[in-house]
Amino acid sequence: MDTILTRRFIEDRWTATVLPTLSAYISIPNQSPAYDPEWELNGHTARAVDVIARWIEAQEIRGLRLESMQIAGRTPLICVEVTGQSSDTVLLYGHLDKQPPMEGWSEGLGPWTPTIKDGRLYGRGAGDDGYAAFAAVTAIAALQRQDLPHARCILLIEACEESGSGDLPYYIDLLKGRLGSPSLVICLDSGCGDYQRLWVTTSLRGLVNATLTVRTLATGVHSGGASGIVPSSFRILRQLLSRLEDERTGAVVPAELYAEIPVERVQQAGATAALIGAALRDTFPFYGETRPVTDDPREMLLNHTWRPQLEITGAAGLPPLEKAGNVMRPVTTVKLSLRLPPTLNAKTAAACLKEILQREPPYGAAVTVSVEESALGWDAPPFEPWLQQAAQEASLEFFGQAPGYLGEGGTIPFMALLGEKFPQAQFLITGVLGPHSNAHGPNEFLDIHTAKCLTACIAHVLHAQYQSIRAGAVGVSSR
Repeated sequence: MDTILTRRFIEDRWTATVLPTLSAYISIPNQSPAYDPEWELNGHTARAVDVIARWIEAQEIRGLRLESMQIAGRTPLICVEVTGQSSDTVLLYGHLDKQPPMEGWSEGLGPWTPTIKDGRLYGRGAGDDGYAAFAAVTAIAALQRQDLPHARCILLIEACEESGSGDLPYYIDLLKGRLGSPSLVICLDSGCGDYQRLWVTTSLRGLVNATLTVRTLATGVHSGGASGIVPSSFRILRQLLSRLEDERTGAVVPAELYAEIPVERVQQAGATAALIGAALRDTFPFYGETRPVTDDPREMLLNHTWRPQLEITGAAGLPPLEKAGNVMRPVTTVKLSLRLPPTLNAKTAAACLKEILQREPPYGAAVTVSVEESALGWDAPPFEPWLQQAAQEASLEFFGQAPGYLGEGGTIPFMALLGEKFPQAQFLITGVLGPHSNAHGPNEFLDIHTAKCLTACIAHVLHAQYQSIRAGAVGVSSR
């Protein structure tokens, strides 16, 4: 590979066609079905599919076949197949659906208003995950421009990842004959610890989303008359949450919700803390004198990637302050977001959650736990030597720094699905969501230089995989 030509080609392609088309995509409010139940009627998802598909078809890549697929009653899928010089298959993945717009965008910025400022492209979906299709296809085009061989590539861009990827298994089954058994999976929907190197995701946490409801009265009553006689639903809820979480430390209490952390992951957390430890606190907009849970960067990373954590993401039964009278409320409901260790069974965790919160309710109150979603985490298989070397070479060549290895606190349901279906595949999970990029929140951005460098790294890995196949170095991963 002529790395100078690769850089130049990718720089030109991003400037000339990727950024304008990605900006057009950002302007479309194609929220995921969980946030836009009328998504099909509104037509925004179809517009986003069309924008991306038209751009891909215009790239004039040899051996490219594109299908915009849609199973009745499900979100669409873009499937791109590019013939290669090897019968091995590389599966590349991204998604095009978006989170809601959120409030709090800075002046001059907005979720559907693409804006380039200080080398960053702002707008909902820029880095999560609209850039993925453009980066993957541009990487293949960069190889073809130099007549560099690569394996057969299949790119899947789904449209319901932000809703849990519920439609994706149906497409995987539909395409199983075409997918075969990929030897390499590249996912471009993850994060990065900084913008100075290629970051490889080593694990993803699982998730249980549930609602907890406590009811003590059939209807609201005068608080002066009832307090001291009727137990408060809010106080009971506090008691129940203490079964699940130590409110002083934030540590999840039940031992059943933990998993053993592999030695390699502890060592990687230490190495990553040495690289970006000082920046971990600065990643988040702490208010006033608020401090992090711990000042130890390694412990921050292990909390964030391998230990269970609870957050209350919503509440019901609490009137707004201006409408709060002297009333003992009959019911309180909160939404629980419980992040799980990567190797913990999510369904077992969900059952544990229900049992802990519903057993022996204080005062005999009506306590209900409704599990809305459970998603498996994922732990990467050991890297084969060729992939370890390719990641090292790519990061040094295009970023100028050795790669970093980082577990992610979020969940990508697709990874657990693929890990189960293709246990012999190697996985390169990476992305552009670094410090302050704020996916799902206001001021989401894509660091343009990082995206270009990552595109070049993907091209390098694709070519390195082909070379390893020819050398007989690609084998079965020993998990």
